[in-house]
Amino acid sequence: MLDLLMKDILGTPAILVGLFALIGLLLQRKSAADTVSGTLKTVMGFFILSAGAGVITGTLDFFGKMFEKGFHIQGVIPNNEAIVALAQKTFATETAMIMLFGMIVNIILARFTRFRYIFLTGHHTLYMACMIGVILSTGGIKGVPLVVIGSIILGLLMVLMPALLQPTVRKITGSDDIAVGHFGSVGYFVSGLVGKYLGNPKKSSEDVKVPKGLGFLRDTSVAISLTMAIMFFVVAFAAGKSFIESQLSGGQNFIVFAITQAITFAAGVYIVLAGVRLVIAEIVPAFKGIADKIVPNATPALDCPAVFPFAPNAVIIGFLASFVAGVLSMFLLPLFGLKVIVPGLVPHFFTGATAGVFGNATGGRRGAVLGSFANGLIISFLPALLLPVLGSLGFQGTTFGDADFGAVGIIFGNLIKLTPVLVYVIPIIVVILLVVLGIIKNNKEKTAA
Repeated sequence: MLDLLMKDILGTPAILVGLFALIGLLLQRKSAADTVSGTLKTVMGFFILSAGAGVITGTLDFFGKMFEKGFHIQGVIPNNEAIVALAQKTFATETAMIMLFGMIVNIILARFTRFRYIFLTGHHTLYMACMIGVILSTGGIKGVPLVVIGSIILGLLMVLMPALLQPTVRKITGSDDIAVGHFGSVGYFVSGLVGKYLGNPKKSSEDVKVPKGLGFLRDTSVAISLTMAIMFFVVAFAAGKSFIESQLSGGQNFIVFAITQAITFAAGVYIVLAGVRLVIAEIVPAFKGIADKIVPNATPALDCPAVFPFAPNAVIIGFLASFVAGVLSMFLLPLFGLKVIVPGLVPHFFTGATAGVFGNATGGRRGAVLGSFANGLIISFLPALLLPVLGSLGFQGTTFGDADFGAVGIIFGNLIKLTPVLVYVIPIIVVILLVVLGIIKNNKEKTAA
């Protein structure tokens, strides 16, 4: 019972981040009114964000079904929620334990190393804990060793991935108030590199001059609605009137259904952005209490939509470029003897949009396009390469969608095949190195002072 309660609390982003906000406000000795208000607004912001994500996911599910029907393409569809739900039938306890102790390792590493990031994206923590548990179990590691080494790996990822992205996040936001805590980091990092070397930061996606007659396109919601309407029309006509009206729309005219889903998608994005703004407004001040008392100068690592408001045009550019790369990959993967990965709209939207913001920050609109295209290739090829190391879960028709799951799973899956000793030794060595380097840095700062 306690295990299930802890799993539900830690796996619910709103409650998890609300607890952090509550602790932070209490440590600052805020008034009862401010504490209640700050905590509830933080939780509310995450529920708003989750509601928006649910709306987006629902519309993308319809889009995916129409796409498959219209273009007669079958394959593996990456979906984190689906693969975790399947894995929980066998690995529920391992997932919960790795998640709980992984968060503790995160706090310890943030306290005693130079990487002072607290990873607050609870659902991604759950997904990564699950993936690590599956990989280690499939490789023959069981019981206490699995929980111990799995927690260390998870805790390391929770500080190292935000650290990897922070130089670009600083460019995006103009400060170090927040970090990005989302396991699509490899794709975002590559997007930033592509933008740096192939783009032009002076020509931002946000500086695009729209003719007066098209001034309404400056409204993000309108632009997204029109873009998605075009995409829905294409797949709706490809899938056919009878399929949509008999199996998806409940009898509603297929053109009307396409229009309403496009606008619903835009509404979902609007809701997500509103939730992000509310969370950031409350979590950053509240987090200061934790930073000051437990982890000095810590930075909250938030879900990837936290960067969406900083470059709204790059969000839609990134999604489209990533999705195009996903479609192209369907034809490339069989040439390499790999399973076809059908582009999942959810990973391509959230990670593609984020990659667009990163690419734009380093390389302007060209960086947004090329960087997100690179992200689309990454989240198509890595899931295909991950399938063989997932054991029986690799035959379930779905897999993990975001870049870090593929990268981490492939690395540790192959290390276990070489020798399980490497899986024990490498994470422990990395932890020791980080702590030693942190101590050296602190000593230098004290000496300089």
